[in-house]
Amino acid sequence: MGLSRKEQVFLAILGASGVSGLTALILLLVEATSVLLPTDIKFGIVFDAGSSHTSLFLYQWPADKENGTGVVSQALACQVEGPGISSYTSNPAQAGESLQGCLEEALVLIPEAQHRKTPMFLGATAGMRLLRQKNSSQARDIFAAVTQVLGRSPVDFWGAELLAGQDEGAFGWITVNYGLGTLVKYSFTGEWIQPPEETLVGALDMGGASTQITFVPGGPILDKSTQADFRLYGSNYSVYTHSYLCFGRDQMLSRLLVGLVQSRPAALLRHPCYLSGYQTTLALAPLYESPCVHTTPPLSLPQNLTVEGTGNPGACVSAIRELFNFSSCQGQEDCAFDGIYQPPLQGKFYVETSYPGQDRWLPDYCASGLYILTLLHEGYRFSEETWPSLEFRKQAGGVDIGWTLGYMLNLTGMIPADAPAQLWAVSYGVWVAKVVFMVLTLVAVVGAALVQLFWLQD
Repeated sequence: MGLSRKEQVFLAILGASGVSGLTALILLLVEATSVLLPTDIKFGIVFDAGSSHTSLFLYQWPADKENGTGVVSQALACQVEGPGISSYTSNPAQAGESLQGCLEEALVLIPEAQHRKTPMFLGATAGMRLLRQKNSSQARDIFAAVTQVLGRSPVDFWGAELLAGQDEGAFGWITVNYGLGTLVKYSFTGEWIQPPEETLVGALDMGGASTQITFVPGGPILDKSTQADFRLYGSNYSVYTHSYLCFGRDQMLSRLLVGLVQSRPAALLRHPCYLSGYQTTLALAPLYESPCVHTTPPLSLPQNLTVEGTGNPGACVSAIRELFNFSSCQGQEDCAFDGIYQPPLQGKFYVETSYPGQDRWLPDYCASGLYILTLLHEGYRFSEETWPSLEFRKQAGGVDIGWTLGYMLNLTGMIPADAPAQLWAVSYGVWVAKVVFMVLTLVAVVGAALVQLFWLQD
């Protein structure tokens, strides 16, 4: 006897549920793919305490890093109000308090949950180097005041310390080349690649109290005291770097005035670098307070000097040249000035100048310009052939030139990387099919149950 129509419907529904369930089971066994979730963003704060002013830089980078070094970007640049911290010798506490405004701006941009994981560092450069030479206790008091204020902040304060001139130059070189994409570059294929070494650029920093030169020479570095080595993005780098203390803009101007006073002591000082007809009055004693000045003022002079400009570029250059010792390198190819070793220049150079543009500095523009020319041409030995390789910039690839970004890039190599969060997932199509067949199985089972309970019992 054959099956009735009701029984045929029941068996058809039961068979459909079996097929649908088996299909869903097979889809469940499809191999899932490992999926990496987007990595967290880490942050770092660096204070650049220069001789004339202090700046704060906030950087961010993916927590999983690239070949051991964070791919860092600049999130904030904030200039602290007031002079450099070395100027607060009479009120050290104010040196620390002056940093609060910029620090608060940075904290707003960092998620509160990451405050404790955010490293912060203050590096003082040539201004504090000179103060330590002049009065080490005053330098200690300022560092103590800065440490006290920054130590109270909710971030992970690593300390305030004096940055060596060699480190300042080397980290500045890292900043320039990172900004230009010559250390690591994002390719059109979506991968991070290392460009050829020939694309690396030299860095020249002309600050207020010192000047630095850093580059990769074409041959070996003979004086190992001028060599800096570091590892970034899986590659090793060796650069020549030297910092000339007392050859920054502010110290050069002071030394220039002292040289003119010493050469012709008189109550009226005729300054060849000032515009003809320009006149001003200067206090004599502060000129001789700098550790860069190694003489005493003539006893016959009054406390205040009248300075009158003569507008004589030739005499101005001659006076500036007196600040250098060129004879100590005479006849030597691997020497710059003051007897300092320097291998032959190689490649393109970025020149970072942080000279202010306020009206009060206008009288010194002629002296500053001729000083830069003398330093580059006769000091660092840029010739007519190599001069086109110089580019005067404040930024490289959208980031401010200076030592801070280079420091943070090096620092991220010391901060442990976070492993990206990992999930197992299948493709969207497989997931949809799996859901559909599970729903069909459920509907078929329910349908079979209803047929069994109500229809077949009629």
